[in-house]
Amino acid sequence: MDTEKRFIALETKIAFMDDFINKLQNEVVEQQKLIEILREENKILSSRIMDLSENIEIPNRKPPHY
Repeated sequence: MDTEKRFIALETKIAFMDDFINKLQNEVVEQQKLIEILREENKILSSRIMDLSENIEIPNRKPPHY
């Protein structure tokens, strides 16, 4: 292979890698947005569970097998 063909092959590989990196970067950004949304939802649900668990009265009696 002569130098020009090798150079063209390298440029082609670099172009594909650059495109791939850009796609990966976009995907990471979208996933980060989703993670932030899920964290906020998780925080809200955890708070609701804590509120509900504080309002529940647990009877102080022996289980049936005693």
